[in-house]
Amino acid sequence: MNKKPIILGIESSCDETAASIITENELGMPTILSSIVSSQVDVHKEFGGVVPELAARSHMEKIDLITKKALDESGVKMEDLDAVAATAGPGLIVCLSVGLSFGKAMASSLNKPFIAVNHLEGHALSPKLNSELNYPYLLLLISGGHTQFLSVQGLGNYKRLGTTIDDAVGEAFDKTAKLLGIEFPGGPQIEVYAKKGDPNKYELPKPIFHKGGCNLSFAGLKTAVLKISKQIKTEQEKYDLAASFQKTIEEILYKKSKIAFEEFKKMNTTNKNKFVVAGGVAANKRIREVLTNLCKEEDFEAIFPPINLCGDNAAMIAMVGLEKFKLKQFSELDSPAKPRWPLDVDAAFLKGAGVKL
Repeated sequence: MNKKPIILGIESSCDETAASIITENELGMPTILSSIVSSQVDVHKEFGGVVPELAARSHMEKIDLITKKALDESGVKMEDLDAVAATAGPGLIVCLSVGLSFGKAMASSLNKPFIAVNHLEGHALSPKLNSELNYPYLLLLISGGHTQFLSVQGLGNYKRLGTTIDDAVGEAFDKTAKLLGIEFPGGPQIEVYAKKGDPNKYELPKPIFHKGGCNLSFAGLKTAVLKISKQIKTEQEKYDLAASFQKTIEEILYKKSKIAFEEFKKMNTTNKNKFVVAGGVAANKRIREVLTNLCKEEDFEAIFPPINLCGDNAAMIAMVGLEKFKLKQFSELDSPAKPRWPLDVDAAFLKGAGVKL
């Protein structure tokens, strides 16, 4: 019986220190043996956002303990690892450097292959951890630093169909939460507030809604929320603004995803069209519901990672490592950290397409 590869993944691109070990079952499906994520919410809460130097220091303090915990929980001995995969970008360079250096040191000491992973590719492949997913498929990557539609042709082969021309959708959620006085990280709480409010109370702008193909824009929406928030006097008005914001985001993503479906079908002929939604904002249940309904209307299959694997984690990094290991796509130990690393290197640079903020 052939030994199944065992991959250690390490993630430190922003404010989560994470380690995970995955392998495959007898059917060749990925199996998570452990996934440990240590959040830095308490470190950055008083500043209302991530402070890079504090984040890097926290990574340095925790990364060996988190990795040891992942090994202990998996029951895997260090010498039984087949490769070490670590996030090399995009992200905050002081944070990336911690996990990347740690991963290289482990691989070198064990004399095992090292694999530098694109964090965005981790999100792109994350649904493979719980779904059978064949190429090609359409990907909507929505997170705090990224918003883009990509045609995923294969491992390392991406064609960008559209992206935000300014702010990422996750950034718009976080900034709206801050304006409503919700404690950092507030983005996920918008959905909670929205359930208590009237989604039709405020008419908010939908920039480039009727133009720009499946490109998106959220800066104007964020500015409108800022103006309204200054006039709010009651808690109910906060709930109403959150509900109006949530509804506006849903309408934008519905419309732009529908356009992306058509672009994807022009590029690909498949037996079954698949729409993958990944990244931190993919945990928003209302957005999942709206996009699932769109897929039913348009004969696409909607695929989401598990809620706990939508945010930054190391299981998705190990997943990319596993795919690359099987193809013997290894990296040199001098592979640099890349603060900017777009999935489609031929696409024009835009803020939400390859730099994590």
